[in-house]
Amino acid sequence: MTEGITMDPPAIEAIGLTKNYGTLLAVDDISFRVSKGEVFGFLGPNGAGKTTTIRMLVGLTTPSEGTAMVAGHSITDDIVEVKRRVGVVPEVSNLYDELSVWDNLLFISRLYHMPKQEKQGRIEDILQSFDLQSRKDTKFGKLSKGLKRRVVIAAALVHSPEVVFMDEPTVGLDVVSAQTLREFIERLGTEETTVFLTTHYIEEADRLCDRIAIIMQGKIVVTDTPDAIKRRVATQPVIRAELSSSPDKSLLSKLDDLGELEHDGRIINIRIENPGVSLPVIINTLSDAGVSVETLDTVRATLEEAFVEITGCSPDRLRAEKGGGRK
Repeated sequence: MTEGITMDPPAIEAIGLTKNYGTLLAVDDISFRVSKGEVFGFLGPNGAGKTTTIRMLVGLTTPSEGTAMVAGHSITDDIVEVKRRVGVVPEVSNLYDELSVWDNLLFISRLYHMPKQEKQGRIEDILQSFDLQSRKDTKFGKLSKGLKRRVVIAAALVHSPEVVFMDEPTVGLDVVSAQTLREFIERLGTEETTVFLTTHYIEEADRLCDRIAIIMQGKIVVTDTPDAIKRRVATQPVIRAELSSSPDKSLLSKLDDLGELEHDGRIINIRIENPGVSLPVIINTLSDAGVSVETLDTVRATLEEAFVEITGCSPDRLRAEKGGGRK
C-alpha cells in the first residue's frame, strides 16, 4: 500500500464460505469482497446457492466452513452486531397485514432499539422517500403488490443500515412499480448504502450493479463489472439496420458477402469483424441499390448473452420457478 493512502475496509468480505445440508453442498468455498456504497449483483440459476449465501451473511444460518465480515463484524463471532447493521428485503413479505404502514415501520424501529427521539422523524423521512405519506394509516394487507414492496424495502431501511440485502426486489411487479424501485436502488448507491442484490432479471442487474458475481452449483465462476463480463464473450459485433424497404434477393446476396446476415422484412442484422471498416461499405451497398437506412445501430454482446456463454444456462432457467436442491 502506498504511504499516506488508506483504504476503507469492505462492506462485505466472504472468506471460504461453505454450507452443507447433509450430503448436499449448497455453497462451495466462495470468497468475494463488496466495497462500501457498491451495488453488488449476485446472479445464478435457481438452486445455485444465492439465498443460502444471503442467509449465512445475515445470520439466519451458520456456515459449515469459512466466515465473512459484514459491516466490519464477523458473522461467526459477532452476529448480533452484524444484524444491527444490515437490512434485509426478502422475496416474500415479512410484515404484518393487520398493522398499518406506520405501525409496521414503528415495530421494526423498536426491534432495532432506535432511540425514541429519532423514530418518528426517521419514519416520516422514509415514508417521504418512498412516496408513502398518504398510505401511512392504511393496513399493509390492503395495499397493492407494488406498494407492499415499497413498504418492505422501507422497513429494511428504517434503521439506516450500512448494508442492505435485496432478494428479488422487483419480482412480480408491474412495469411502473418495478421502475420506481430500480430508481430507488440506484439512489441508495449514491448515498453510500451498500446493496447486495439477487435478481432473475439480467437486464436489471446490468443497469443497477457496479459489479456482478455469477454463481453456479455453489461456486462463483466470475466476478467483474457488467461491461467486463460482456467483453468476455467472444462474439462479433452486429450492425442492425432498419431499411426504407425490404431488400430483394440480389441485395441480400451482396450484404451476405459482407458478413453473416439475418433479416426480417425491413430489419437486417450483419455480424461483422470490424464495424469501422464494414459500416461504410454496407451503407454504400444499400445506397447503390436505392435503399435508404432509417435507423442504424452497432449491437455488441448483452449481459444475457454473456451469462449464457459463461454458465451454459439459459435466462429462461434463471427465471424458472424455484424448486429443490440448492437455494
